[in-house]
Amino acid sequence: MTRLPPLLWFALIVLILLPSTAGRFLLDLAGGLILTLLALPLLLTGAGWLGWRFLQSKLIQCEFCGASIIKDSILCPACGEELSKGNQGNKKIFSVDNSIPASSATIDITAQDADNTN
Repeated sequence: MTRLPPLLWFALIVLILLPSTAGRFLLDLAGGLILTLLALPLLLTGAGWLGWRFLQSKLIQCEFCGASIIKDSILCPACGEELSKGNQGNKKIFSVDNSIPASSATIDITAQDADNTN
């Protein structure tokens, strides 16, 4: 790789240091890029924090198991307990029939051979 001649470096330094239109433009461009690179992490951090606060405002804790769930949920997805009406607001509560045991609600499957023609 060839090196740039010293005269080209001298011309670039003079262009930046002299108060000309081109020198001001290059300084403004460099300053804008540096400002953007310094401000971008702060802006992304702020956006992430706002998103996290918004997500937290939509979550509640289950009174039975302590899992974090969405406010509009009727049943806790972790433990299956029905949430209290205080957490539901004006939502309609569906009733769950707990009188049927879970073992009677299962489906029994039997395996058969594929060559069995019965």
